[in-house]
Amino acid sequence: MLRMRFGSFVWPNNPRTYSISCKRQTAVHKVPMGGFVVQDLGRTATVMKGEGEFFGADAYSTFLELLAVFQKGGRGTLVHPVWQTAGAYFTELELTQEPRDDYVAYRFTFCEAPGAAEEAAGDEEMNGQRFYELREGQTLWTVSNAYGLSMTELLRLNPQIANPNRIYPGERVRLS
Repeated sequence: MLRMRFGSFVWPNNPRTYSISCKRQTAVHKVPMGGFVVQDLGRTATVMKGEGEFFGADAYSTFLELLAVFQKGGRGTLVHPVWQTAGAYFTELELTQEPRDDYVAYRFTFCEAPGAAEEAAGDEEMNGQRFYELREGQTLWTVSNAYGLSMTELLRLNPQIANPNRIYPGERVRLS
């Protein structure tokens, strides 16, 4: 099964549980003579929640790595084991018990980032490395932001890019 990841963090073991909430906003309007009309106002953001554990000798340090990704903030790409890859914001991280060096239980929440799913759709994995194919109008900055990488990290992974201001649609960029 695919391992869950967000930005630069890859879960060593997938979360134990997760839920995905998709909703539509509606409004009900009363009309004369006792009737009503329902108006569809569109969908709201998809919210992904879950719980998991890290275990083993480095469990607490693994949690601290996840915490660092959370504290960094910003939009990133969430690769979820059962849901489609999506641009998302890491909105909540909670310890659910006192951590030990060898065991940490936690909860998390991600909220879909509007417009980021299209960027994530170009993500592909080959031989354990992730790549992205640039599209018309994209810059390395938009790709680095969407995948939670700094420009320095992205350029280090792509030494073939001599000038970051000269990139072209169809060019493949290594993400990991």
